[in-house]
This record gives sequence, structure tokens and C-alpha cells, in this order.
Amino acid sequence: MEAIQIIALGMGAAWASGINLYATILTLGLLNLTGHVSLPPELEILSDPLVLAAAALMYCVEFFADKVPGVDNTWDLLHSFVRIPAGALLAAGAVAEVGPAAELAAALVGGSLAAATHATKAGGRLVVNTSPEPFTNWALSIAEDVTVVAGLWTALNHPWLFLALLALLALLLAWLLPKLWRAVRRIGRGIAGLFRGRRSGAGGTGAAGGGRP
Repeated sequence: MEAIQIIALGMGAAWASGINLYATILTLGLLNLTGHVSLPPELEILSDPLVLAAAALMYCVEFFADKVPGVDNTWDLLHSFVRIPAGALLAAGAVAEVGPAAELAAALVGGSLAAATHATKAGGRLVVNTSPEPFTNWALSIAEDVTVVAGLWTALNHPWLFLALLALLALLLAWLLPKLWRAVRRIGRGIAGLFRGRRSGAGGTGAAGGGRP
């Protein structure tokens, strides 16, 4: 692989991991297994049947969990500890042949990129789930999976185009993430206020009942 292809693969894998790690592993592993792409030696393990089977199983679990409002938020919270380090490892594995310094640099940048896409997905899902209808959630979930596959295909076949789009995405995320954070904080304050109101109502009822002779 040329240097630009290696960089695009590493950053593409990290970016996609923050959205759907299991779809990322399945896509890269199957493409390598079928000969459509030759992964670097450190990433060839993704084509191992055991790895592919585990990724396929977890993808099926995520496919359904991702479409149930509330369940998807819990799933995203738990995967904060999975997607981000996995994105860093995949980015580092893509450039491992270059040298230890490049591997560490890729892990740092890849982990940050995975964290940004994961935070965007998790925050966006939380905001979307304030709507009672489930259809937006389903459409968003399917769109995320399609985006992961399309993005990885672009990174592998048109690395310059992918890196240009990734640079634009980074600017978009820098603008979007603060807005999502403010929206998530408003939702959190609303939920906290709702529970405080319920506790106050329950306390008031108990006090009124206790004052009766």
C-alpha cells in the first residue's frame, strides 16, 4: 500500500469505529478475505473466521439494540469503552509497518477521531429519542450502517477523496458537537427536573397524610 492509502485506511477505520465498530470489522475483514483489498499485516487478523463470527454476532445484536429508543442510548454509553480504544487500535495497526512513532501518532489521532464520531452518534441519538415516533431512529440507524460501508469503500478506493471529505467532516464536527452537548444538557436538566417534581409531589402527599388526626 502507498502512504496515502495507509493513512486513509487508518483514519477511515477509526472514523467508522466510532459509528459502528462491528460493521467496520466485518467490512474490512470480508473485503480482505475475498481478495478485494489487501490489508496491512497487523490488520489481517480481521479476516480470521473467529473474528468475523464474533463481529457478525455483535453486529446482529447492535442492529436490533440500535433501533429501540432508550436501549440504543444505553448501548452507546457502554460502547464508549469499546469503540474509542478499538478505533485507536485499528488506526495504529494500519500504519504499524511504518514504525513505532507512526503507530503511536495514528493511535492518538485515530482514538480522537473515533471519540468524536462516537460522541456525535450518541448525542444525536439522545436528541432524536426525545421524539415519540420510532421511524427517525430506524432511518438514522440504517443510514449509519450504509455510511460506514460507503466510507470505508471510499477510503480504500479513493483515498484522496476520503481524506478531503474527512477534513470537511472534522470542521462540521467542531461546529456540531458543542450544539449537541448543549442539547444533551437541556435534556438532562429536563429529566432531573421531572424527577425532582415527582419526589416533591410524593413528599407533599405524605406530609398532608401525616397531618390528619
